Amino acid sequence: MQASTYAVKPSVGLEIQSRRVLPGFVESRKRKSLAPSIDLRMTDRYNCFGFRLGSGPMESELPYVRIGVNGVSPSSAKSRSVRAQASGYGDVEDVAPGKIQGKPSVFPYVGVACLGAILFGYHLGVVNGALEYLSKDLGWIVSTLLAGATVGSFTGGTLADKFGRTRTFQLDAIPLAVGAFLCATAHSVQTLIIGRLLAGIGIGISSAIVPLYISEISPTEIRGTLGSINQLFICIGILAALVAGLPLAGNPLWWRTMFGIAIIPSVLLALGMAFSPESPRWLYQQGKIPEAEMAIKRLFGKERVAEVMNDFSAASQGSSEPEAGWFDLFSNRYRKDASYCQTKEKVKLVTAPVVVSVGAALFLFQQLAGINAVVYYSTSVFRSVGIASDVAASALVGASNVFGTTIASSLMDKQGRKSLLITSFSGMAASMLLLSLSLTWKALAPYSGTLAVLGTVLYVLSFSLGAGPVPALLLPEIFASRIRAKAVALSLGMHWISNFVIGLFFLSFVNNFGISSVYLGFSMVCVLAVLYIAGNVVETKGRSLEEIECALNPAI
Repeated sequence: MQASTYAVKPSVGLEIQSRRVLPGFVESRKRKSLAPSIDLRMTDRYNCFGFRLGSGPMESELPYVRIGVNGVSPSSAKSRSVRAQASGYGDVEDVAPGKIQGKPSVFPYVGVACLGAILFGYHLGVVNGALEYLSKDLGWIVSTLLAGATVGSFTGGTLADKFGRTRTFQLDAIPLAVGAFLCATAHSVQTLIIGRLLAGIGIGISSAIVPLYISEISPTEIRGTLGSINQLFICIGILAALVAGLPLAGNPLWWRTMFGIAIIPSVLLALGMAFSPESPRWLYQQGKIPEAEMAIKRLFGKERVAEVMNDFSAASQGSSEPEAGWFDLFSNRYRKDASYCQTKEKVKLVTAPVVVSVGAALFLFQQLAGINAVVYYSTSVFRSVGIASDVAASALVGASNVFGTTIASSLMDKQGRKSLLITSFSGMAASMLLLSLSLTWKALAPYSGTLAVLGTVLYVLSFSLGAGPVPALLLPEIFASRIRAKAVALSLGMHWISNFVIGLFFLSFVNNFGISSVYLGFSMVCVLAVLYIAGNVVETKGRSLEEIECALNPAI
């Protein structure tokens, strides 16, 4: 008799190996008896993998059953394998914890997506070296980039939902390439501003779509590492802009070439995405099942098609809802979320705030913590200790950023996102306090220059360990698939808006209160960020996107 559902017997603190014998029953090899199975596709809206998450006796103590992207919990040292029968997809092979089955080929596609991150960093950094060779007062060139990025970040979510992730990348290459071309060939300030506006729209779209695409195509075991590569390539893009500006001293017209260089990765991005697989999660959500299976086969190997498709099926629980609108992000449906903390024998559900507000808050804290102010004042800080070269000062800051982000990439799937965020903001708070004290305490006056440099480098290192890479990685993980693209776009929009506002009023605050007081204020913001993260941000390492969605959105 053919089984009609994908079923696994529950266990408390015990991983089991099971096989189907009759519809609705499994045989436990540890207990030679038949027991009713758990239907993973129950229609009760309060069920999550067969468990009622509302009121009742199950609320205080829940059996822990883990069916993730690899079939078992990678965090469980005792787990071995789970074999289950899935209707319509055949057998799910035994999966060893912590191993990627088949021959995953996600790395080339992650590399193609990261061309968008490189362009993000390059367009941010290229104007710094070129400005003094263009004009002494071209603030509009900087501000129009940020304004364009704000528009692009909001647009990116809608495009990604409507056309898919890869097609959105290709569309994004148009403003990136055209904007770079206009800047390189401009003969008036107006043309240059239009070019920067288009480039800003392009990097705004890429800032939202790059982390979204990487999170949706990455295996659970290395999703944190691959997701943090986004920030690493942004840093590389900024450094590339710095290196590209070196010939400016001998050739004042070199700025045209600097802008023109950005056309090359833009074209490569469009061409690369023509050969990259679409996000299987987006395809499944659109009802394109055969295409989703083909994408999974290309990304993870044919051995994992049934396994991943069943994860999608279990997470959606047969839902066929229309595409989410912008107002859906603030609906009550996403207000009563639940975060989880696993103990030895149970999973506790605790109330969490609106998940969308968490994403926006992380980027708000990231900008209010003062990263742009530190980078802006880094040249004057280094001059105080005899480092007169602006290029050398920028290179030291950029190298610190790349070094810290590289370390963060290696720790993301080991230490977890939340712990890195707390460590990062704590280090930033201490560094800002050191910078403030080095400028105010008379006892530290003889060492003020050295302490200022030390505080700046430590701040950048701390930022790159968590506050820099984690928010863009964490957001696609905590948002439900139905709202993921738009929610990421909304959060990135907050990033660009806060970036623009801080740049607009920062110098006024410095003139009115002094840089030391501003540094002290940034330190206090970092402390508030630590308290907020400790109480409101959930840990997502080792969880598939479907498991996280089920745990955080039980009412879906």
